[in-house]
Amino acid sequence: MNPVRTIERIIKAPDIHWVGNGFRVRQYFPDGDKSPMLDRMSPFLLLDYNEPYYFEASPFDTGVTPHPPHKGFETVTFSFSGSIEHKDAAGNSGVIHSGDVQWMTAASGVLHKESHEKEYAKRGRLFHAL
Repeated sequence: MNPVRTIERIIKAPDIHWVGNGFRVRQYFPDGDKSPMLDRMSPFLLLDYNEPYYFEASPFDTGVTPHPPHKGFETVTFSFSGSIEHKDAAGNSGVIHSGDVQWMTAASGVLHKESHEKEYAKRGRLFHAL
């Protein structure tokens, strides 16, 4: 039988910041702290959480404009509520909806963008993602 483990650390909710105009996130780690927990993590492990947030309808792109690749790591996106569209300069694209998960390999030299899917963005909506 395994012994009961104690709670090592409680991570308080960090301040909210905007990524582009479509992602209102709290970045739980890295958080700049040098706790023992972080010694066991990859320096490239990130966790951004977009808690439920209501967006007004908009005919404009809502998201992050084209930006350089996150070279050398994988991205995993969970959509709890909302439709997220990814496009890259090589012509690849895809949309995930509420309940979907996307696993993407970041490539070298390819610009990409993430946004609320166009039809979804045209109406008032609740957005919630990790």
